[in-house]
Amino acid sequence: MITRSVTVEAIDELYLRWNNHINASALYRRAIREEMAVRGVDSDELRDLLERAREQGYTLDEIAAETNRLADLEALVADEQRQPPTADSATE
Repeated sequence: MITRSVTVEAIDELYLRWNNHINASALYRRAIREEMAVRGVDSDELRDLLERAREQGYTLDEIAAETNRLADLEALVADEQRQPPTADSATE
C-alpha cells in the first residue's frame, strides 16, 4: 500500500477528533470511489485490470508511468496477452 499525504482543514481535523471512531482512510477511499463513479470508472474492473497487469510482471510504478486512464490500462493488459511466447518458453 502506498501512503499519500492529504491536506486536512482545521474543521476536518476537529471533527475527526470529536468522532475518533470514524475511519478517515475509509472516508478517503469512499471519496475516491465516488470520484471514479463520476468519471465512469468501475472500481471492480480497475481492480481486475491492475491485478492482471501485476500478474504480467508490471510494478505499480511502471503501470502508473505507462498509463493515465482506464483505456490505457486495458490496452497494456491486452497487448501483453497478445505477445507471442518467447523462444525459451516455446522450447520447454
